Amino acid sequence: MALLVDQAHWPWRDRMWCHLISDSSLDELHAFAAKLGIPERGFQGDHYDIPHDLRVQAIEHGAQEVSSREIILALRASGLRRR
Repeated sequence: MALLVDQAHWPWRDRMWCHLISDSSLDELHAFAAKLGIPERGFQGDHYDIPHDLRVQAIEHGAQEVSSREIILALRASGLRRR
């Protein structure tokens, strides 16, 4: 079980954003997000959209840095991918 975060490539509201996922469990993902203080409104069905500053915190708390392609592949492999 791993938490994965990609690079912050997506601009929105003057910030850069990225994706945070679990490769095995939405419960694990929600618990990790809550620990970081990420609001539930950031959840997008299979991932959280988080700003760059929270990305840094996620990595400090154990999330693994991966590419955006690896995010998609991990979601598909886990069966958690939503379209």
